[in-house]
Amino acid sequence: MSQTLTIIQIIVSIALVALVLIQARGTGFGRSNGMGGASFTRRGLEKLVFRLTFVLSFLFIVTSVLRLVY
Repeated sequence: MSQTLTIIQIIVSIALVALVLIQARGTGFGRSNGMGGASFTRRGLEKLVFRLTFVLSFLFIVTSVLRLVY
């Protein structure tokens, strides 16, 4: 069980790092190439990446706590 949780945690952490690196600080996907205006709403792929970041961070915390227990 511990080895499985370790593997899951490694996979989740790599995916989480990749999602964080995709997100440019202060800019979105559309705004990074000069197409954006004053709007700061997330749409489409940017919204999906933003939500996946939260989901993966939650999974990382859960697997970390489970590794402490088992």
